[in-house]
Amino acid sequence: MNYNKEQLIDALVAEWDYLCHDDYDPEDPTPEEYRKEMEELTIEQLIEETSTDEIYTLDDFMENHG
Repeated sequence: MNYNKEQLIDALVAEWDYLCHDDYDPEDPTPEEYRKEMEELTIEQLIEETSTDEIYTLDDFMENHG
């Protein structure tokens, strides 16, 4: 399946929020700050940020966080 930039950003921010909730660090950017960082990236860079591969696919990531 193909995903657009906004979908990837939304999923990455959702993952970030989930991870920060479980392992809070006051030094971490807020979800809003993280979103702004992600908005600067290309689609290829966003896909790289998902840390997906042939085992944990982009579709898996989007199902979990999208």
